[in-house]
Amino acid sequence: MSSETNHLAAQLARQIESGGPISVQEFMRVANAAYYGRGDVFGAQGDFITAPEISQMFGELVGLWLADIWLRWGKPGRAYYVELGPGRGTLAADALRTTRTFGFEPSPVFVEQSAALRALQSEKIAGVEFAPSLDDLPEDGPLFIVANEFFDALPVQQLVCTHAGWRERVVIRDRGERFAAVPGSQPMDHLVPPDFRNTSSPSIYETCPDAGGIMYELSGRLAVQGGAMLVVDYGYSLPGLGDTLQAVKSHKFADPFENPGEHDLTAHVNFLELANIARIRGLRVSGPVQQGEWLVSLGIDARTAALARSVPDREEELRAARHRLVDSSEMGGLFKVLAVSSAESPPPAGFAPSKVVS
Repeated sequence: MSSETNHLAAQLARQIESGGPISVQEFMRVANAAYYGRGDVFGAQGDFITAPEISQMFGELVGLWLADIWLRWGKPGRAYYVELGPGRGTLAADALRTTRTFGFEPSPVFVEQSAALRALQSEKIAGVEFAPSLDDLPEDGPLFIVANEFFDALPVQQLVCTHAGWRERVVIRDRGERFAAVPGSQPMDHLVPPDFRNTSSPSIYETCPDAGGIMYELSGRLAVQGGAMLVVDYGYSLPGLGDTLQAVKSHKFADPFENPGEHDLTAHVNFLELANIARIRGLRVSGPVQQGEWLVSLGIDARTAALARSVPDREEELRAARHRLVDSSEMGGLFKVLAVSSAESPPPAGFAPSKVVS
């Protein structure tokens, strides 16, 4: 355990000792801020690997998707490529290289809180600008927004059903001086949808207020400025019950409440909520569809074949990457893709009406 993690654990312990239990939501917020503040945690040598790090094909097809909208929209002039939580900048590099081949050169703007990651991203993407918050995004052109594995890292509020009713799940220090999650004392029944209120103990209902707020703000921007947003993540399209909070360290699952700041904490994304917020703001909603189906519809098989012809010694590697990105037993089935776009922009590619998944 690093000294930074020791410091965070001690800080949280003092906070709980002096002020009482903290919510799971606050624990996840603080832990992830410290975790991503450490810098490069991605790739085979890090804790987890994302689709852009598996193969350049993922970012290239995202770029193709963006360029296709821009071309069919009549090539609007000033435009921005906005990425939320852009990691190393790998996705942006591949996507923007592809958009340039079609004459589309949006100005890159990253929404990134980690100073260490901003340094990495500046090295990879020339001329990138950073928006400290959504309020700082440019207002003088359409936004082409990409959020790949961004929403899953936002802190979730967990409500747990007890014999006394619904309570918020909070974090304490147990007798072994470890962090643990238990039901709080304040009634929370009013926050649970009526369909779930009479379930059995200890069922858990999750919400993500931050995700809703971000989608509401960005949807409003798209409605006014124009553009489109692509969300790629793992999650669900119909609300339900269950604890989806998980931690990953060195590509293995870990205890979410052990060593705060040392693990990547994530939870499943509620795609239905994101889609409904966009609809409320007057946007077109496409999907969600499975990532594999989306990539196949955009031409990943042709791209795999083309790359294999140009670099024959990498054919096996390319086929393996394609399998991992597309196959229903791999990321292709686990991850979903949702698009929201302004009413005046053209319908986005890759979303057949009959292919919406639950």
